[in-house]
Amino acid sequence: MGNKLRSLIKKLGKSLLLLGLVLTLTLSHADRADAAFSGGRMGGGSFRSPSRSYSAPRTYAPRGGYSGGYGGYGGGFGFPFLLPFFGFGGGFGGLFSILIFIAVANFLVQNVRRITGGNEEGGLGGEIAGGNSSISVAKVQVGLLASARDLQPELNKLAMTADTSTAAGRSQVLQETTLALLRHPEYWAYGTTDSQKTNLVTAEAKFNQLALGERSKFSAETLSNVNAQIREAAAKPALGTTGELANINTPGEYIVVTLIVGAEGKLELPKINGAEDLQQAIRQIGSVGSDRLLAVEILWTPQATGDTLTADDVMANYPDFKIL
Repeated sequence: MGNKLRSLIKKLGKSLLLLGLVLTLTLSHADRADAAFSGGRMGGGSFRSPSRSYSAPRTYAPRGGYSGGYGGYGGGFGFPFLLPFFGFGGGFGGLFSILIFIAVANFLVQNVRRITGGNEEGGLGGEIAGGNSSISVAKVQVGLLASARDLQPELNKLAMTADTSTAAGRSQVLQETTLALLRHPEYWAYGTTDSQKTNLVTAEAKFNQLALGERSKFSAETLSNVNAQIREAAAKPALGTTGELANINTPGEYIVVTLIVGAEGKLELPKINGAEDLQQAIRQIGSVGSDRLLAVEILWTPQATGDTLTADDVMANYPDFKIL
């Protein structure tokens, strides 16, 4: 009888323990749902319209040919084409026939290059038009201690004043943001990177996937400047564990800044194992010039005054973070 009673008590204790765990998880999830993560956003660009402009193909005279005198053989039907047909070839008919053949071949090659967008200097215009160019989509994410209080006003001011409708303006936004991060290395707490090499056809989808994944973590985008369209919105009030409004004077613990870039060519970022790796990654992504930059998305949270981001929020929403 005593053994049965002890067994029953033990089973009842396990059931109560399991019920307590379920209630704890449920209540913590409810608190998480009530939390408000305001976010800021700026950037823009397009994968359909390359940001760089390409010069027209250069034309070169065939080696050993006549580049002057008769008008040259660089691009089109020059004066030598007319000589044999009007009887001025004389004894040089064989030579003119060879030169005509070279000129025709050169003319056809140059026109094919014009159509495909290529040039003698290895430009990427033809590759972009065909969707075969090498495109990199990269992300750098930094978690900073909230002690870096100057960072949020700096990003807010940049979002309100930046011209994100041009490639040069977007490049400046990227550089200013990376500089702001590099000025606060003592506050870096977490970091992560992601870089993928793809082609133009799939690059936009990968870029949007990364951007939407980060934007979905915000309860509201309270400030945005995308392609020079500036929008502001009120933040949802944060609720405490009792369901009452949280004290707006309570300091947040962290700030998270995310940089997402779509760029022509190769952009490989180091995996984060320490502060030096993060510094290198920030410098690399910030050095992408306007001639390569196709699209950029810069996001930060919290953005609204009084909004907070706790250690639990960081663990729940940024599982890929590496501790520095």
